[in-house]
Amino acid sequence: MLPDAVWRAHELGHPTRPGLPSGYAALDAELPGAGWPAGVLTELIAREPGSGELRLLVPLMRRLGQERRLIVMLAPPHLPYAPGLQGHAIDTSQVLVVHAPHAADRLWAVEQTLKSGSFGCLLAWLPAERTRPEHLRRLQLAAQGAQGPVFLFRPLAAQFEASPAPLRLLLLPRPGQQLSVQILKRRGPVLGAPLTLDLPQPVTAIRLRARPTAPASSDTLHTLHARPAGASEVAGGRTVALS
Repeated sequence: MLPDAVWRAHELGHPTRPGLPSGYAALDAELPGAGWPAGVLTELIAREPGSGELRLLVPLMRRLGQERRLIVMLAPPHLPYAPGLQGHAIDTSQVLVVHAPHAADRLWAVEQTLKSGSFGCLLAWLPAERTRPEHLRRLQLAAQGAQGPVFLFRPLAAQFEASPAPLRLLLLPRPGQQLSVQILKRRGPVLGAPLTLDLPQPVTAIRLRARPTAPASSDTLHTLHARPAGASEVAGGRTVALS
C-alpha cells in the first residue's frame, strides 16, 4: 500500500484512516477516504462569510454532536446563533466558540488547539492579511496528530495562493439553496467540473420569543478568549447567551 502522501495520478489517494462521511454521497465519492479527512488541513474558500460554508458542514456537526464530540469554532466572523444550530439538530452543548480578535492570537490558538487534538472537528477562520505560507505549513504539521477534520475558512483570493493543505474546496452559492463545490486540490486526479450540492434545511423551526426573557441554558454556547500570554486565562472561559 502506498503512503498517504503518495498516490497514482489516475485514482484517488487511499489514506490509512477513512474519512468522516460528509453527508453528501456525490462529494464523498470524490474525496480520498470517502469523506472529510482527519489529521490534515481542509481549506474552504468562499467569497464571503455566509455563502453556505457552514451549512455544508451541518451533517458532520450533527453527527459529532450525537457522538458527544467537541466542535470548536475558532474566531468566527459572526457570533454563531445557537437556535439556528439547534434547528439543524446540532447539539450546542458540544459547540465551543473561541474568540481571538488579534491575528497573532488567532494563529497561536489554532496551533495550540491542533496540538491538543481534543476535538471532534475544528473550524477556524484565519486572518486573511496576516496568514503566510509558513503559518500554513506549521498548522499542517500540527494537524497530523488530530483525530478529527480540520477546516480553515479562507477568502476568495486564497484560491490563487500556494498551500500545503491536501484538500482545498472553492464554494460558491447557487440559487435554490444549493452550493457549487469545486475541488481545487486533492490527493487524486483533477476534477474538471464542480459539484452542485443541495444544502440541508432546518429539521425544526426556530421559535421566536414574544418578549425578552431570562436566557435558557439550551440557547447558550460555550466561549473562550484566546490569550497566548496566559493559558490559564484561556481555560477560564465563560458562557454567553445568544438572543
